[in-house]
Amino acid sequence: MKIDHFRGEYAFLSNFWEVPVTYKGLTYGSNEAAFQAQKCMTEEEKMEFTQLRPSASKKLGRRVQLRPDWEEVKVGIMEEIVRAKFTQNEELKALLLATGEAYLEEGNTWHDTCWGVDAKTGEGQNHLGKILMKVRGELKEQ
Repeated sequence: MKIDHFRGEYAFLSNFWEVPVTYKGLTYGSNEAAFQAQKCMTEEEKMEFTQLRPSASKKLGRRVQLRPDWEEVKVGIMEEIVRAKFTQNEELKALLLATGEAYLEEGNTWHDTCWGVDAKTGEGQNHLGKILMKVRGELKEQ
């Protein structure tokens, strides 16, 4: 089985799903806000993201001065934030585990080939889907 979009009944898999997540001492309203904040170099800048909804976080994240090591660390940071989301929220943990052995793929129409797979071309690294499957596997073992 393959879950190839994070909408509808699988919207909880999306980083835009609004649920509190605490990461490195700050609580954000979504994984998107937590992730975008990590692009920043100062705690003050990161604090701003704690008050933002997902789409506003994504917009602001495009305008911040990126930390110099961002490209090297972003996948690891995403993994930590996804792990936090599903270990801090029991209901979401249960929903993730209920996906069983399904292959998770963030199919999208906005041409994101890093975190997902472009629905038109079928191309993409699907880092978010791979991280979700890894975290699901860890949760099963607990």
